[in-house]
Amino acid sequence: MSAKSSPPKPLVAADPTAGGCLYLVGTPIGNLEDITLRAIRILKEVDQIACEDTRHTLKLLSHYGIHKPLVSYHEHNELTRAPELVVALEQGAKIALVSDAGTPLVSDPGHRLVTLCVRHHIPVVPIPGPSALLASLSASGLPNEEFLFVGFLPARTGERRRALERLRIEDRTIILYEAPHRIAECVADAREVLGNRNACIAREVTKLHEEFRRGKLSELSTSLEERPARGEITLLIGPEEASDVRTRANSTQSLADRVEELIHQAKLDRKEALKLAAKERGLTRRDAYTQLVDAQADPEDS
Repeated sequence: MSAKSSPPKPLVAADPTAGGCLYLVGTPIGNLEDITLRAIRILKEVDQIACEDTRHTLKLLSHYGIHKPLVSYHEHNELTRAPELVVALEQGAKIALVSDAGTPLVSDPGHRLVTLCVRHHIPVVPIPGPSALLASLSASGLPNEEFLFVGFLPARTGERRRALERLRIEDRTIILYEAPHRIAECVADAREVLGNRNACIAREVTKLHEEFRRGKLSELSTSLEERPARGEITLLIGPEEASDVRTRANSTQSLADRVEELIHQAKLDRKEALKLAAKERGLTRRDAYTQLVDAQADPEDS
């Protein structure tokens, strides 16, 4: 009679190094249950946890019965704190870096620390977890095969509008974060600069008051006037529809005039302005340049 084979043992990732190691640990963006078993294990095993706000992270750790030394690591002390952590890592410490919510380094501090670790050959191990931008994209109803994550747009109106002008050439879904007191202005600017595209406001994702507002940018503007949005907000803007592209391509405005308009209104340099104008008309950059040169050589034909 043949002996029974023993059941396979579960795969557990081995410790990547006997020395120091930096772990980038994804944490919940709202619901405390949205954390992986691996993340909990790593937070229990490390020597120290670096976090944006020690009080905020302490709530998560207390929920899971984790008691570890905490050290603040945020945008205001990153310049000095990163080298201090690298010294500890070189001496063999295992440190977890967490943000207040979501995946570290995504619109959060941490890049300087990771760069120093790479330079000093200290292992950097990502521990995947929640991400507001991906969660919002998946439920937005907008095209998700390709997308562009922008993070936060500039707070000043003029700078924000110029940033949006540069995004007009994008034919992918655009994802950005915005503060609740600026979201109405941001949506209005996006409507004026990008056109009346399909969009989605994802608010308080995974939290008690989670909400998705979907529709044209004009409809979202009206919605925000009637009922302001509060809390953590992700704004997703879909690509321009083909009919809108054709309408602009049939514009009677000359290519040269459009380029000059973009240079002065959007504060783009000539190369960026020509690229955007060519995109609007469905031209290659080479064809647009040729057309522009011909028009300048013979103004009466432009």
